[in-house]
Amino acid sequence: MVQFDARYHPYNSKRNTVYSRNGMVATSQPLAAQAGLDILKKGGNAVDAAIATAAALTVVEPTSNGIGGDAFALVWIKDEIYGLNASGGAPASISVDKVKEKGHEEMPTFGMTPVTVPGAPSAWAALSERFGKLEFSELMEPAVRYASEGYPLTPILGHNWERAVTKFKEIFKDKEFNHWFETFAPDGRAPKIGEMWKSEGHAKTLKEIGETKAESFYRGNIADQIDAFFQENGGFLSKEDLAAYEPTWVDPIKVNYRGYDVWEIPPNGQGLVALMALNMLKGFEFTEKESVDTYHKQMEAMKLAFADGLKHITEEKEMNVRVNDLLSEQYAEERRGLIGEEAIMPEAGEPKSSGTVYLSTADGEGNMVSFIQSNYMGFGSGIVVPGTGIAMQNRGHTFSLDENDVNVLKPGKQTYHTIIPGFLSKGDQPVGPFGVMGGFMQPQGHAQVVMNMVDFQLNPQAALDAPRWQWVKDKQVKVDPSFPEHLAQALQRKGHQIIREVDHGDFGRGQIICRDPETGVLAGGTEMRTDGSIAAW
Repeated sequence: MVQFDARYHPYNSKRNTVYSRNGMVATSQPLAAQAGLDILKKGGNAVDAAIATAAALTVVEPTSNGIGGDAFALVWIKDEIYGLNASGGAPASISVDKVKEKGHEEMPTFGMTPVTVPGAPSAWAALSERFGKLEFSELMEPAVRYASEGYPLTPILGHNWERAVTKFKEIFKDKEFNHWFETFAPDGRAPKIGEMWKSEGHAKTLKEIGETKAESFYRGNIADQIDAFFQENGGFLSKEDLAAYEPTWVDPIKVNYRGYDVWEIPPNGQGLVALMALNMLKGFEFTEKESVDTYHKQMEAMKLAFADGLKHITEEKEMNVRVNDLLSEQYAEERRGLIGEEAIMPEAGEPKSSGTVYLSTADGEGNMVSFIQSNYMGFGSGIVVPGTGIAMQNRGHTFSLDENDVNVLKPGKQTYHTIIPGFLSKGDQPVGPFGVMGGFMQPQGHAQVVMNMVDFQLNPQAALDAPRWQWVKDKQVKVDPSFPEHLAQALQRKGHQIIREVDHGDFGRGQIICRDPETGVLAGGTEMRTDGSIAAW
């Protein structure tokens, strides 16, 4: 287990690390965390709890994920780690030419066109089938209950909901968006913080997913409803695309960072970026966290890792380089050699914002799950299938329409994916799941929290509370409101273009659970930048 002082709180947070022995669920919404805990108390394992929590999050945090999104998972069970990629591909009927015929020079952000096959329901079913203990339908019950009976909005949720409704009123003019407003702004406005909201469509859909083990979503009644709406509105997604989809079990990738194995899902996910950065950084010695040298080297390594990631990452079979080559010690040494005393200009794209939910679960038997789920940008594409509560993701927005780009749009292809679960182990023992949600912030958050725990021995809560930064493009780096002013100024003198933000929203929202291998005691931290909560017993 990572060594830390649970009483040491160097940052502006009043949260303590949470301890328990029988089970723990950490996520960004208290009601969802409680849903997972209820499943643990019923005799479910960490996988069952993760599924119930994920389903509940589609209801109690729709600003960041939905039934029509994608998911990834890392599962530690019976001393082995497993990876699940439940990201869907582009529709079979789409092509670069067809998108351009619609008048687009790049993939649009909203509407029918950027919608790819949703993988989240398939992830829930696949995890349950392989590792679950309880009946799948039982895992949907908390989410169905919150959808049918309603729940009060939490502070960050309410803020993000209001912001989305204000924006969408300005840009959603076509009739295909009407059902989004009917579902999420039924009174012509966003529900307020503390106000109750419910959705019978969500309840009906989740109940049917539970009863059919997600078959209805891909090869049944729900698939027919999705197909009908897309055909009516000139979309590309079809029931044939849904019927052909299955999630994929994958071998997780890793680097060893100072004796700890850091695990990620292989491409099409961007976890590779975090591993490349850590592979470079392990060649330096860091003695102090809050120092100019530490932040400077972190930022430079992350820029170099992103330069490679944005150039090479797409569906793995479509990549022009091998993952093992990008993670080799020789390549890490070569890239590390480019890091000097001044900020450099990398070749890379421009990261964009998004919305995602992340959760960690653990049970009393030593099983642990790192799970992430997203509609990509907040509510997603703005497309809601009538009467179902299914908000469809806009993941296809990350495809390129440039035939020379490795991530160019192709029928059935999986795009560069931002959402990534993380996991830490040492030797043959799990340390635990971790994650930081939020678009292109995610690998940056992963590298920062891993170093916080491993290099600087911060407890899980302090590792999340620490000031964060996000490389944006070129030499531009955003720093959050808690970032020390004197360090920001010193980094500016090194050539970094520092942008101080007044809001924490761009810097991700994370969760961490660590397990003591000798006692089985669990220690959890949750994000101060969201409505984060840990449910434990």
